[in-house]
Amino acid sequence: MLAEERRQLILDQLHKDQRIVVKELAQQFQLSVDSIRRDLSIMEEQGLLKKSYGGAVPINQVRVFPKSDERRYGPPNESQDAISKLAASYIQPGDAVFIGGAGIHFGMLQHLPRHYPITIVTNAMKVADTIKGWDNVDAYLIGGKLRTTSGNFIDPLAIEQVRKFSFDICFVTGGGFTGKGISMATPDGGSFMRAVIENARTRIGLAPNEKLGRDLFASSIPLAELDILITDKRASRAFIQQAEKAGVQVVMAQNDSELSGGNFYL
Repeated sequence: MLAEERRQLILDQLHKDQRIVVKELAQQFQLSVDSIRRDLSIMEEQGLLKKSYGGAVPINQVRVFPKSDERRYGPPNESQDAISKLAASYIQPGDAVFIGGAGIHFGMLQHLPRHYPITIVTNAMKVADTIKGWDNVDAYLIGGKLRTTSGNFIDPLAIEQVRKFSFDICFVTGGGFTGKGISMATPDGGSFMRAVIENARTRIGLAPNEKLGRDLFASSIPLAELDILITDKRASRAFIQQAEKAGVQVVMAQNDSELSGGNFYL
């Protein structure tokens, strides 16, 4: 097989799966890991993809569209699940918390405390439907115009309602994280999240490594507005330094499969 044919197959697989892994490609094409890495480097230089830890992801666009429920609320990868688990550990008895409708928010639910009372405010129907029968949770669903593509409420009515609440903790995320802050696909999403943090005592950002360095269409929250940012051990040193320079405490979530030890950076 010619190298050009192989790279086209790699690109086709990337578009299908939205992520490729070097070791898996090496096995698939019966090549060395170094050979696949060279392929990815050439493809990155051609503007076809962006290399990431252990593989590659598609070139980012500033406008992205909501994922299907199957993808958004499906099984998380290890890094995302580790962030969700660590985020849930910050919730204390009696806390009032905001949890949104992103996949990483939904992943928190399986890790939430079930043995002491908490209050959860959400703008996501999927989250509300999941926790509605929990005995230890007082749940509030922010209303407004339903976005049929996501099942969330982020319109002006929702913004007005969320400003009536105060939170011990709010968990915020977005489609991209850069030195400028968090960005999202829509201005409404950015406006809603700014309203959420206005009355939150502790603001915790959830930032999987694949979202670092991405700058989407609409700005949301400057990094300096966060108190804590939870990411994973694949986060770049450059981004971590930017966040710490902005006064944000950066915390690394560790996968269950990772060996204990010091953090490492790309």
